[in-house]
Amino acid sequence: MPLPVQRTMNNKSPKAIAPSRTNSSIGYSSSKLAIMISKIKLFQTSVFVIVLASLVVACSTPPTRGTGYRSGSGLALSTFSSSIASFSAVSWQALPGWQEDDLSQAWPAWLKSCDALRKRSSEVNWREVCNQTAGISSRDTSAIRSYFENYFQAYEVRNSSGSETGLITGYYEPVMNGSQTRTSLYNVPLYAYPNAWKKSKPNPGPSRAELMSSGMLKGSEIAWVQDPVEAASMQIQGSGKIRLEDGKILQLGFAGTNEQPFRSSAQWLLDRKEITSKEATMQGISQWAKRNPARVNEMLNANPRFVFFKETSGTVGALGVTLTGERSIAIDLQAMPLGAPVFLATTKPLSSQPLQKLVMAQDTGKAIVGGVRADYYWGSGEAAGEMAGRMKQNGKMWLLLPR
Repeated sequence: MPLPVQRTMNNKSPKAIAPSRTNSSIGYSSSKLAIMISKIKLFQTSVFVIVLASLVVACSTPPTRGTGYRSGSGLALSTFSSSIASFSAVSWQALPGWQEDDLSQAWPAWLKSCDALRKRSSEVNWREVCNQTAGISSRDTSAIRSYFENYFQAYEVRNSSGSETGLITGYYEPVMNGSQTRTSLYNVPLYAYPNAWKKSKPNPGPSRAELMSSGMLKGSEIAWVQDPVEAASMQIQGSGKIRLEDGKILQLGFAGTNEQPFRSSAQWLLDRKEITSKEATMQGISQWAKRNPARVNEMLNANPRFVFFKETSGTVGALGVTLTGERSIAIDLQAMPLGAPVFLATTKPLSSQPLQKLVMAQDTGKAIVGGVRADYYWGSGEAAGEMAGRMKQNGKMWLLLPR
């Protein structure tokens, strides 16, 4: 850190400064003037020492800040603060599994973040660190690790309560068979955003039960599937793929909601003792639905929230980039900035096997609330769904910010 230049008075001795008649006329003798100059010099020296000491302390103290952090380079400082999380600077050695993680698998996801962050205005100076990615091979794990260690500071994230652990859940992109027209097999509709709402949207809109019973969505069908629970699962996940009868894939993404609050079907079943806590997964809900087909709509209508879809070219998160399986997470925007690299330390579903990875905060979700809180994106398909449906782990998070 550069130190300020010390500006001192003229170094002539007091004897060389002849008192003028004006000074003599108001009672200043040569000796008194000398004493005065000495005191001024002593005062300036004291001020300099205090400033110097303050700067030395500032340069040697890690950038640990209560409810926010500062990052930047040169004169371009950027800031970010959170009302629900605090951040403490730590060394890279404090991140469990950092040295073992194959960062080449995370690099493509980070480059996607950079593509979006370069176009956004932000409190954090992302552009400079993103520009430093040029020339780094996506296969050179050592170079990638050096890049993050040289250009980023790791911050342990804590909740507003001071706790360092939080809930880590999982989500995925469902893949199911379906059709773009109604058939005897595929008779459960998925809907596009209503045209009438594009001009004048009610806020909040009608609940799911009201939408389904009123017929107001007729004509807005975008696809048809077989299972109402799978359709509800796609609404919860916010996107999915429909495998059409000709083998083509219809990619559907989030288009909007009826602005109603989300209510968990699993919690509705638990409250009525229909399932056990171990069965509170998508798989457990599906099994319950097969045993109770006449009550499926009752269960689904307990959640007033309704999600609409649109055709997309990939699984796109809130950042506007395609999500990467096992390297993207959804976060609370009040806790950390969208697009940021985050190191996650948790365990795999229903096990104690460590899951310690560099991931990117590329998505958000209504149910993702808190400082140490993440929804881990497992990818597409049945296997990803199995993992996501069972994931409800404790975990820790470290936010990576530009130095």
